[in-house]
Amino acid sequence: MLSDCAFRVQLVLPEQRVLFDYWHEIADGRAIPARADFDPLKLPHLLPHLAVIDLRDGFDRGHFRLAGTRLRDIYGREITGLRLAEVFTGRWAAPWHTIYSRIATDSVCAQGVVRGPTDGRDHVVLSWLRLPLSDDGVRVDRILCHDVRAAESDAEAASVFTASYTGLQVPAAAGA
Repeated sequence: MLSDCAFRVQLVLPEQRVLFDYWHEIADGRAIPARADFDPLKLPHLLPHLAVIDLRDGFDRGHFRLAGTRLRDIYGREITGLRLAEVFTGRWAAPWHTIYSRIATDSVCAQGVVRGPTDGRDHVVLSWLRLPLSDDGVRVDRILCHDVRAAESDAEAASVFTASYTGLQVPAAAGA
């Protein structure tokens, strides 16, 4: 099992550690902070790389409530307002579904690196972080996302889809 400390150590980018530390701080002793606890103005340098997935209408209706401007470069289009199934299709549908389902069901944080986060974007190497948010402190109703286009030197590490979670280590998705 990965503790919060062990999970934090795996975060590749300083910005990921800053966001994870802030998320942990605003939880203020609770397992998961609420969306209302998150003040985006406290981290203005991260805003272009942040997104919020809204799960309040159910996991199958999950959609990107908002997405920073840099995410257009990563995903090749504006994703604000799009459902998860519209963004993650083809070979990426199952791995991302598994990750988001695990976050929503088990209230865990997740991070990883992947080459080609969506179909047709194989030239993009993505370092990603996902943090759960919960208005009632029990049910994950939103997921805070941090996506950064990684350096091409990270391409070998991203030849498969890797993910790790707080609480447990998960192997790379099969067939990715």
